[in-house]
Amino acid sequence: MTFAGMVMFLVKLLAGTGVFLVGVHLLTSNIEQLATGKIKDLFGRTADKRMVNVGIGIASTALIQSSGVTTVLIVGFVNVGIMNLYQATAMIMGANIGTTVTAQIAALSAFPITTYVQIFVFVGIMMGMVCKEDHTKKTGLVLAGLGLIFVGLSLMSDSMKDSRDMVQGIFEVVTNPFLLFVIGILLTALVQSSSATTSIIIAMSVAGLTIGTGGNEVLYIILGTNIGSCVTALMSSFTARPNARRASLIHFMFNTFGSVIFFAVLLCWPTFMETTFQSWFPSPATQIAMFHTFFNLTCTMIFLPFCSVFVKVSELLIKEKKPEAVTTYLDERMLSSASLAISQLEREMLLLSDTAMEAFRTAYQSFQKKDRSMIAPAHEQINQANGIYHAIVNYLIQLSAQSKLADEQNISNIHNNVGDIMRIAEIADNFTKYTQKSIDRNLDFSDTVKEEISAMVQRIEELYSMTRTLVLEKDQTLLAQIDQTENEIDAFRKKLIDNHIERLNLGKCRPESSGVFINLVSNLERLGDHLTYIAYTVKSDGH
Repeated sequence: MTFAGMVMFLVKLLAGTGVFLVGVHLLTSNIEQLATGKIKDLFGRTADKRMVNVGIGIASTALIQSSGVTTVLIVGFVNVGIMNLYQATAMIMGANIGTTVTAQIAALSAFPITTYVQIFVFVGIMMGMVCKEDHTKKTGLVLAGLGLIFVGLSLMSDSMKDSRDMVQGIFEVVTNPFLLFVIGILLTALVQSSSATTSIIIAMSVAGLTIGTGGNEVLYIILGTNIGSCVTALMSSFTARPNARRASLIHFMFNTFGSVIFFAVLLCWPTFMETTFQSWFPSPATQIAMFHTFFNLTCTMIFLPFCSVFVKVSELLIKEKKPEAVTTYLDERMLSSASLAISQLEREMLLLSDTAMEAFRTAYQSFQKKDRSMIAPAHEQINQANGIYHAIVNYLIQLSAQSKLADEQNISNIHNNVGDIMRIAEIADNFTKYTQKSIDRNLDFSDTVKEEISAMVQRIEELYSMTRTLVLEKDQTLLAQIDQTENEIDAFRKKLIDNHIERLNLGKCRPESSGVFINLVSNLERLGDHLTYIAYTVKSDGH
């Protein structure tokens, strides 16, 4: 083959690979958005039962179409403490099974009917351009992605058919199992997708090309891809906490041990491919895809009973060097999925609100007891809330930079909500100042006044509890109760100020206490307003 012919072959092969990867991206990103609630529900149903977690791993990866992305998300969940290592181990095993769906789709390219599937590119793009409903547009892009996968596979296969003699001449001389194994690892580490590498191998088989003698050789590459697929998760865990690094190590160990076992079996059984998959399935593409699925299913069945062993080994290899930091739900790995990132932001927002409310409670107790020693703890809690607030804002900026238009309203709501929550922290700070003034000016409030203020604070606690439940459960039937409680808080403010003015007129209250009392009561009413604002930004699960 001439140099120009070789260049054209590479151009067509790389173009086909690019189209394939664009198709996978379109398919996965839009399925992820269409299945937002389902993915959140899947990751929210982690249990102690191993088979349940394996099922979650399979289902989530089948939806996202990438075990690498799923494993990175799992590492992220372990990092923020939502999931323990035992749950993550079973889920990673399931993710490895789920990723074989892409290879099964690619294997369909061996059948003539898939040529017609390529029309989905046109149909899907037209749906995206013509239809106005967001759900329909995304469905169109899913179809376009599916069509592009087969266009890319067709381009790769055609490029190899056009240069069949040259490509076959290169690959038929590569028979060393160790070299083929390393090729599988390196190729997958390079493209960071075992599905992409497997699909290229499948495209070669559709073009009628074989690796080595056409026996077990191709399987050594497939085994290598499983180790290469660990690179993404390993890289994502470098700066993470020990448990997240352990989850990545477990993923690596599971794939490596499984690949080594199968490698040994293939070496001892040179006719494995011929005896099994070649006799069971007529199409070479189907044979490769089925082996990929068989490998991951078998490894899961072998290693699932030993989840605790994987966890213990990872704990021995990765020691706990320092105490875990304060639990936070934000992790950059989640940014790859807007729906999951928003879900984590909501959790972090609740962590912020809990911290701000705790600061308010401490400051309020300080005022009630005229206890100056409680001011410093209140300020520590306020500073902690400030730290969480800045972390949320930075995370929101990163998410907004890569989010879709459909997610912008949720991002905007969270941004507004954390602003309202920080007003609670400011009110807590104001209460510490009221305490200082009360002590410095020797201001005393009667037990009756303190009881009235306590009754108002109790209503605020009820309002916070309802708002928190609304954010967590999206139960909008609570809005009526929230409105009623907020109206009661407004009425309390009027009643307290009217009573205070009456006491002033009767000489039962010192005039210098008015500034502290009226501002304090007004701050309590403002706190109720901010909680109500938050409640009204929450959408129902049905969106």
